[in-house]
Amino acid sequence: MTILAIDQGTTSTRALAVDTDGHAAIASVTRHEQLYPEPGRVEHDPAELVRNLRISLDAVEGVTAVGIDNQGESCLAWHADTREPVTNVIVWQDNRTGSEVERLKRDGAGTEVMERCGLPLDSYFSASKLAWIVDHVPEARRLLKRGKLRLGTTDAFFLDCLAGECVTDITTASRTSLMNLATGRWDEELCRLFRVPMEALPRIVPTTGHLGEVTSRGRAVPVTASVVDQQASLYGHGCRRAGDAKITFGTGAFALLVTGERALRSPDQGLLPTVAWQHDGGTPEYALDGGVYCAGSAIDWARGLGLFTDHASLDGFDAPAAIDRDLVFVPALSGLGCPHWDRRAAGLWIGLSLDTDPRDMMQALLEGIALRAAEVIRAMSSLTGIGDEISVDGGVSVNPYFRRFLSDVLGMCVSVKTFPEITAIGTAQLAGAGDIRFGDDATPVQRILPRTNRQDRESRAARFSEAVSRSGQWRMSPTGA
Repeated sequence: MTILAIDQGTTSTRALAVDTDGHAAIASVTRHEQLYPEPGRVEHDPAELVRNLRISLDAVEGVTAVGIDNQGESCLAWHADTREPVTNVIVWQDNRTGSEVERLKRDGAGTEVMERCGLPLDSYFSASKLAWIVDHVPEARRLLKRGKLRLGTTDAFFLDCLAGECVTDITTASRTSLMNLATGRWDEELCRLFRVPMEALPRIVPTTGHLGEVTSRGRAVPVTASVVDQQASLYGHGCRRAGDAKITFGTGAFALLVTGERALRSPDQGLLPTVAWQHDGGTPEYALDGGVYCAGSAIDWARGLGLFTDHASLDGFDAPAAIDRDLVFVPALSGLGCPHWDRRAAGLWIGLSLDTDPRDMMQALLEGIALRAAEVIRAMSSLTGIGDEISVDGGVSVNPYFRRFLSDVLGMCVSVKTFPEITAIGTAQLAGAGDIRFGDDATPVQRILPRTNRQDRESRAARFSEAVSRSGQWRMSPTGA
């Protein structure tokens, strides 16, 4: 028995094969192009993504079950009969609907949206993107009139194309701003408010179960799990009990905290209740979500500017912490997510002087990502209990300086999963795999204990908060508006 987990992420599609004994190996990695047609817009070619999924499905012999995780809020439109896309994928980072979201806020829609779906008004989520498609794509309007339009997140498109099932799992639906969090169904009032035709949306189903069949090397294979990538990561970290938390540092940084059978609401803290997963035949389990828009993308941006060339050069710094030298970076390059929800915020270094060099700037940049993540965790801990340690993974988490600084600013043990495929691990386990091992060992873990006292942590938090306040509301209008 081989379970294939496909992690369809923002920059690549990765396949992880898990055999009967729980041994796992990466079967394929296929990167895809990032499209930036206009300022503030980020797109993917849906045909390219489907091709990469097919590559993943054919990467190994003897697949018996498949799990697929997806980008979450990224969405598109396609033809109901031919399954041909009529738009590119509008990626979760895209902010073309910023001005429309601002209009909804001015009209006072924020409270009702929050009450119904648990999410703030923000172009991060799918609803305003789907409405933009109906408003701006003539072919989408023609198909809608004929009853042939499909609108949805990428998971529904993938399952429709590959398995013939136009469905979306409840975790992904909970990220659209169109699902009622209490009922787990599409909400008529939310669809009316955002002007999204409910009849064009996919059917909502549990995270696990029989979700159709795909073809792997000429054989029909059941899809047994479909889930948002961050929820898959939460599961892969082993976070199953209320109070368990993780942070994944990828393109952005995403913290999730399991809350169990309760959907906790905290609009004043900017935290988002979301569905963690729902097993077939069971009831939903919930989590709190807090996102930082830029993490790995900020590092890539800085590398493109020539501030460094080799990631290993950032593993350590001789100077004291940049923030203790009054040099701070706020990674608001795409605005600020939780707990601020300010799309008009802009990235900044503050504290630059004539003797500041590129290494100082990169030290501050790494610290800024950690300090933003700490803001999210502090907001969560003010609402509910968090365990003794927090589990982390993702690209920047392998950096020794970063994870040490993160432990210090959190004041918590940081448990680093050193194998990079935690998201795919969670997807495989949701699809039916048990304990997973790489080589002869279980998934390796490194634990870093904090060295700072409470006074030092609070001083750094206050200094960073001052810098964040200076970055806020900087742009005259949301990016891409």
